Order: sequence, then C-alpha cells, then structure tokens
Amino acid sequence: MSSFVVEGGHKLSGTIRPQGAKNEALEVISAVLLTDEAVTISNIPEIVDVRNLIMVLEGMGVQVTRHEKGKYTFKADKIDPAYISSDDFVGKCASLRGSVMVVGPLLARFGHAYFPKPGGDKIGRRRVDTHIRGMINLGASCEYDMDKKAFSLAIPAGERLRGKYMLLDEASVTGTANILMTATLAEGETTIYNAACEPYIQQLSKLLIAMGAKIEGVGSNLLKITGVEKLHGASHVILPDMIEVGSFIGMAALTQSSLTIKDVSYENLGIIPEAFRRLGIQLEQRGDDIYVPAQESYVIDSFLDGSILHLADAPWPGLTPDLLSVLLVVATQCKGSVLIHQKMFESRLFFTDMLKDMGAEIILCDPHRCVVIGHDHNFQLRAGKLLSPDIRAGIALLIAAMSAKGTSVIGNIEQIDRGYEDIDLRLNALGARITRQ
Repeated sequence: MSSFVVEGGHKLSGTIRPQGAKNEALEVISAVLLTDEAVTISNIPEIVDVRNLIMVLEGMGVQVTRHEKGKYTFKADKIDPAYISSDDFVGKCASLRGSVMVVGPLLARFGHAYFPKPGGDKIGRRRVDTHIRGMINLGASCEYDMDKKAFSLAIPAGERLRGKYMLLDEASVTGTANILMTATLAEGETTIYNAACEPYIQQLSKLLIAMGAKIEGVGSNLLKITGVEKLHGASHVILPDMIEVGSFIGMAALTQSSLTIKDVSYENLGIIPEAFRRLGIQLEQRGDDIYVPAQESYVIDSFLDGSILHLADAPWPGLTPDLLSVLLVVATQCKGSVLIHQKMFESRLFFTDMLKDMGAEIILCDPHRCVVIGHDHNFQLRAGKLLSPDIRAGIALLIAAMSAKGTSVIGNIEQIDRGYEDIDLRLNALGARITRQ
C-alpha cells in the first residue's frame, strides 16, 4: 500500500488545468461497444479507474490505439462472445465500479451480459436496481447466477429489445447512462422520465447522437430515444472534471493561496462555484478560467432568517455529492458554522474522525450529517497519520494535510490515484511538498 508524505503549511501559486472528467470517461468509453466502427475520444484522464476499464475492453477484444496522452481510438469489431460470459471477465468487472457501464452496450449489441455487484469506493450501499429494472423494461430476461455471483441479463431468443416508457425510481447517473445506451439499439421509442441530466449524461448523449442515435430532451430529466438498427463511428472530447475544479478551489482556500484554474468549462460547473462562495471564498471568472485570490479569512454565509448554512447534495443541477468532502474540510478553517448533509451515501462522513484528530471541530450527528465549526485560521490543523477510505475523502485529507502544521502520512493513496492523475506531481509544481512512498 503506497502513501503520501505531506509537509504542510506551504502556499500554492500559479496555474493548473483540470484533467478530463472521470465519470464522463467511464460512460463514453463504454459506449464504444455499441458499434463495430472506430470511435476516437480525446481528453481521457489516464487514471487508475479509466486505465482498468480500458484493460477490460482490451480483454474482450476491443482494439485500442493510443495516439497521444489522453487521445485514444477504440474499435469493437472483434469482440469475443465467449469471453464476456467467462468467470475471468465477470470477476474483473466485479472489482471495478465503472464496469457497470459496459452492461447496457453488451446487452444491446450482443444479446447478453453479466451484471456483477460492482466494486469501487467503500462509501455505503450502492444499488443497481435502476439499471437492471430498466433493462428488464426493455425486454431483457434476468436471472441470478450463483456461481458467478452476478445477474445474467439476456434478450430472449428470436426477440429484440423494445422501447418502453419508464419512470426511474431514482435519478441515477449511471443507471440513466446504462438504460440510455441500451435503448439506442432497441426497437421503437423509449421514454426515460426522472432521468439524470448531469453534464456527463449530456456529453454521453452528444456522443451517441454523433454515432447515429436519435435522442430528444438532452439536458432535461425527460429523455426520448428512438432506436436505430446500427450505430457508427464518431469522435468526442471529454469535458474538464468538475470535481477536480472544486478540489483545486478548496486547496487554494484552505492553504490561503492564490491560484488560477484554467479551462474549466464554467457553464458546466452548475452550482459548484456558488457553494464555495457560500463558505466565504472569493472566486473570479476570467473567461473560461477561475481565479481564487489568497484570503486571510472567509466567513460562512447564513440563511436569510439567520439560521445555520446547510450544504446538501442533490441531483443535478443541485450540488454533486462528490464535492461534499472537499467543502467539509474547507469549512474547518472558515469563520462560522455549517451543516453538511450527505444524503446519498451513509459512510462518506466517517473520515471526519481523522479530521477531528487533526484538531478540526466537527460534530457527527449521524451517518449522513455533521456540523463543522470553523477555526477561522486561528488554529492550524495538526499533522497526522491518515488513511484514504475513498477517492473523495482521500483528496479532502490531502487538502487538510497540505494546510496542517507538520508532516502527515496518508496511506491507501491508491484510492486517490483512482480519481486524480499524477496529483502529487501537479501540486508540487504549484509549491506543495508531497512525496510518494
């Protein structure tokens, strides 16, 4: 298990550019399975989760060509049907959360797919009901394979998937993406109501349309897909990662540094800049860049009736749950108090015990809520021995360690590497002191 040794207390300065969006990459790379023609994707983040997904595609027979850093061409014209039913393939998919996105394309194009219980972050229960019920609605049969510990989905012999109206029980991003990809090759019209409408889904829809899919309602929670017989090749550019943008804003604030974040696709950040402003952090939009000036103090806003500020995750265009850990750690040095409400995952707030050991004042109300009482930089966090439980808590702990007094050691950084490409090298170029061991 690798670790970061972080010498805290150093200010950052300069310019940094966010990587391509991890969550979008997992979706659009999976979409290449819908056609036997070449699909070229640019701005792919070369992080662990994405590399692992590409390896899974290569294992099933996809030809992958890397032109340059972040630019790949995929051609899925020689898929091995036997391999996608093998124990080896199902086992690899079970260990990779992003592999859930290959299920819909495989089912739609090849008529069968296995859906193992996905791996990834240990942040609480993550249901797959939305995915599977959507595929059943389109006409797939579903049985649980005890040997493979996976759901076996198949199109009955002599039949096709058929479009259908469906109202999703939750606005699941990955569930919407999976059903959307499956429906592109189904017969007739599919309506997905209560669909997720995050920029990731909008981007996936744009790629699918470029491949020949017929999709209406992109950007809304009501999608209509008219199935086609075949999709063709296309090219696509992945958006900047909004979670990295928010992480860099948090780093600048907690270390009282000035930082310019380049090419952020500001129009696709939604409420993220405003969430940081509610914590008192000044942001300037400069074209498509964000400038974060150094601040000695930032004061948490309150509601109009004077009650404590409440930051909670919500489906897009609400606040993404992936940034609540960063907002929480930033709040430890604000002036004032804030209630953080993590609605989606019941285990994501348990990392606050490590922050409390560093001197943060946090009251954990229950697995979903905590109150953060800011120090207003009057008390510097103490260095500590930390352990990254998941990607987002990992980056929050790294931010805390960068601002702390002394040298911290963060273990299990493989979790951070799953979501952030060369983060130690990129931050050291800005003035951080991070050593990988």
